[in-house]
Amino acid sequence: MSLVFPHTFVPWFRAVAPYIHAYRGETFVVGMTGELVAAGKLNAFVQDLSIMHAMGINIVLVHGFRPQVNEQLAAKGQTSRYSHGMRVTDAIALDCAQEAAGQLRFEIEAAFSQGLPNTPMANAAVRVVSGNFLTARPVGIVDGVDFQHSGLVRKVDATAIQRALDTGAVVLLSPFGFSPTGEAFNLSMEDVATSTAIALQADKLLFVCEVAGVPENPGDPDSAIDTELALADAERMLAGKPAPTDPLDVNFYLQHCVKACQAGVERSHILPLAVDGALLQEVYTHDGIGTMVVDEKLESLREANADDIGGIIALIEPFERDGTLVKRDRTEIERDIELYSVIEHDGVIFGCAALYPYVEAKTAEMAALTVSPAVQGQGDGDRILKRVEQRAKAMGLNSIFVLTTRTMHWFIKRGFAQVDPDWLPEERKRKYNWDRRSQVLVKKL
Repeated sequence: MSLVFPHTFVPWFRAVAPYIHAYRGETFVVGMTGELVAAGKLNAFVQDLSIMHAMGINIVLVHGFRPQVNEQLAAKGQTSRYSHGMRVTDAIALDCAQEAAGQLRFEIEAAFSQGLPNTPMANAAVRVVSGNFLTARPVGIVDGVDFQHSGLVRKVDATAIQRALDTGAVVLLSPFGFSPTGEAFNLSMEDVATSTAIALQADKLLFVCEVAGVPENPGDPDSAIDTELALADAERMLAGKPAPTDPLDVNFYLQHCVKACQAGVERSHILPLAVDGALLQEVYTHDGIGTMVVDEKLESLREANADDIGGIIALIEPFERDGTLVKRDRTEIERDIELYSVIEHDGVIFGCAALYPYVEAKTAEMAALTVSPAVQGQGDGDRILKRVEQRAKAMGLNSIFVLTTRTMHWFIKRGFAQVDPDWLPEERKRKYNWDRRSQVLVKKL
């Protein structure tokens, strides 16, 4: 029987607790290479995913199957063919890929179902949901090479995946997609994981792979791993180089991390499959174990202070003039500045929103959600909304609501539902402008 020593356990648990709190309700997309399964590490890896799931993290798992498909091909006397870092998938390779995917999904679902006593899975009840969430298109012919049944992700059904996550399930994606006519395409795990993370605007994209991470000194084989890499630095590392095609080249995964961060995923990670518990170490310790790519601009998403008043006024004035926003008294903005969250780029306020709580009704109004036209379409509105939701959750509130006359569909796409104005808290209902006839939209937290 092992002993738990309070003098080590208590400080450790206290150090981990802030991360448990911070990540509850967030969405992580995890890309797992087929080499991890081939190395016999699947059960321990799934146990770690189940622990993270139990602590409130929404998990989307994307599995690879490169060695398993190669094994199936070899058993049929066929040779694996690659070009441009992608498999050339003929009819036989497609059959092998389908067989390998079916076997892997069976093994993964079985691992999530174990619930063995005296293991981290004890009393676990993790449901796994798979489905045709991916639409694909053919790679086609590239530099004279016909890739046949190899494809690229065309579209991810993020709404359906989110609906499955909302039921408390782990979503499992195989690297297969289908065309609108039902034709199957073999995809890459890296493409599926990256596209899914972008479509979901996931909080993290994590690759658990053969490489340990980006070395601080790429020319030194004994160099330590760079645990945090700014997006700009990662972009410079890849600039001017041909797209890496070897999975043993760290830049092969780094290019996908960069793509995800450029498209709004807050953090992307490269982790070594060789290290037991790499996921837990990366997520729940300060320094982690692999490389995290982060867009430094995200650090400008913060709560407002008195110095931001002028920037907020300048941002919202044009929208007040055209009637998109209700005109707000300037002294009111000064009084309520601590209720605002802002996005600041290079000292300029590019986005803002205010959160007015109605504590007794367990709800809050999100008001003055504004993004500068100069950066619209880059995901800043979604990031502000997520920040406001986090603030509301921290207050113990059950929902947030907005009043709008022009942007109703934007909010509905993000989980808001229309209600009658009579739903409003009594205090807010007294201030409702019946002439303006704003739509009332509510999102449960």
